Amino acid sequence: MAANESLTNRVRELLENQPHVEEKKMFRGITFMVNDKMCVSVSNDELMCRIDPAIWESLLEENGCRPMMHSGRIMKGFIYVHMDVLKTTNALQYWVHLCLDYNSSAKAAPKKKTTASRRKK
Repeated sequence: MAANESLTNRVRELLENQPHVEEKKMFRGITFMVNDKMCVSVSNDELMCRIDPAIWESLLEENGCRPMMHSGRIMKGFIYVHMDVLKTTNALQYWVHLCLDYNSSAKAAPKKKTTASRRKK
């Protein structure tokens, strides 16, 4: 599944004034890393949002939302939002801002050791 170009460009525009944004191909699409932490990702027809786990459950009740599953487990704090509910700029901003709000307190994933650093031990 490829990233939706239109949705990717809309997210890119919303993040253009954020410092330390990097794009990576992950999660079957384009993931926007903010401050070296996964923030939001665009796939074919969904936005994957990393949000505060404290508000995650209540947001799942919103139209077009579903939880992220990984290895048969629900991943608390990650939510998929279907692009049908992201048609307006305000709707997309709402979700991207939720991701940015959580990003400041979210923990970064541990850095993977490179092959060279593993050989040095």
